[in-house]
Amino acid sequence: MGILLLLLIFSFPLFASEGNGLDTGNTTWMLISSALVVFMTVPGLALFYGGLDKSKSILNTLAMSLVSFALVSLTWFFMGYSLAYGKDLGGFVGNPFQYFMGKGIKGINPDTHYPALLDFMFQLTFATITTALISGAVVGRMKFSSWVLFSILWSLLVYPEVAHWVWGGGFLAKDGALDFAGGTVVHINAGISALVLSLLLGKRKEPYLVPNNIPLVVLGSGILWFGWFGFNAGSALSADEVAVYAMVNTTLATSSSMLSWMLVEWLVSKKPTVVGMASGIITGLVAITPAAGFVNPTGSIIIGFLSSPVSYYMVAKVKGKFGYDDALDVFGIHGVAGIVGAILTGVFANPEVNGAKGLLYGNPEQVLIQIKGVLATILYSALLTFLIGLILKALLGLRVSEEEETYGLDESLHGESAYKI
Repeated sequence: MGILLLLLIFSFPLFASEGNGLDTGNTTWMLISSALVVFMTVPGLALFYGGLDKSKSILNTLAMSLVSFALVSLTWFFMGYSLAYGKDLGGFVGNPFQYFMGKGIKGINPDTHYPALLDFMFQLTFATITTALISGAVVGRMKFSSWVLFSILWSLLVYPEVAHWVWGGGFLAKDGALDFAGGTVVHINAGISALVLSLLLGKRKEPYLVPNNIPLVVLGSGILWFGWFGFNAGSALSADEVAVYAMVNTTLATSSSMLSWMLVEWLVSKKPTVVGMASGIITGLVAITPAAGFVNPTGSIIIGFLSSPVSYYMVAKVKGKFGYDDALDVFGIHGVAGIVGAILTGVFANPEVNGAKGLLYGNPEQVLIQIKGVLATILYSALLTFLIGLILKALLGLRVSEEEETYGLDESLHGESAYKI
């Protein structure tokens, strides 16, 4: 895969615009970016979560990412893309039937100069990983059947609506909210939903979680970092200078965040753990996501450095104090770092990068707009996830039996084990 990517990247100079308006350079870049984001979910997120979970439920954890990717790919085709990017209806949602079952997704997009179907594919990858992210909060105790139905409902009733608000011409887009690659749409959305779903499920019987395979955690975080270049730099929707800024900013913010988490953990617990470093990587990737194409490299380093102490405090202190069981810290990392990154985008957005002005460049109102976007996403995600959870609880039940949870979900739900001899 790496060799293929290098061949495609170095062949960019050979590509040029064709008579039908197709820019083959941009098309190639977006094909690569789409593939990179797929790689983030399967296997990146699956391995990262699988390594963190208990050994007796690791296959169930992997299965939750796998099934989310497959299901959401289909819901995105049937109606999700239309809800997100169809003609605006009142600033809240797109026309649900405009692109129903792929209708009308054809030709070359005149704005991006690559096929409209490729835009469908790139945006599909965002919808799939956002849904899969939520699973980390409920591993080890949620019925697989309920997770399947949750993935379908959430990917139709929550994700595309928030995506429309920000990227599809909805009310936040009209307000001028900045979210380059998904701080609100992906991370706050998933983080808040994960918190609500974990509260509905209640605590695990064995809440203390010792990662079963730390090398898998590192491998997963590394794949996520690699794939995130497609996530962030790909969100420039063009092989241009903004994409380069996004790639550089992603690298610097993530490095800064990892070191910041390591430093805080070293000072507090006297030992810098590898799981902590991996957590710092994810925190930085999340925090820079909304800002990646709007800030300069210095701004990205500051955002990364500030995000880790906040997420560390939520994970190490607040979660224990309030007693909620967000198993793999989806809220503590994705939700919290997403909030930090979204607000700081309004502070550090540099007009020399992509035209948008933040507080430091004479536009304090941008911070208020960012806060509005954060609050709207929190309220909508929390309410809709709560309602979906209640429906599923009534229809199927949310939680496995006590016996199944004790025995482990791999054997009890899937009839197999990762560690059979």
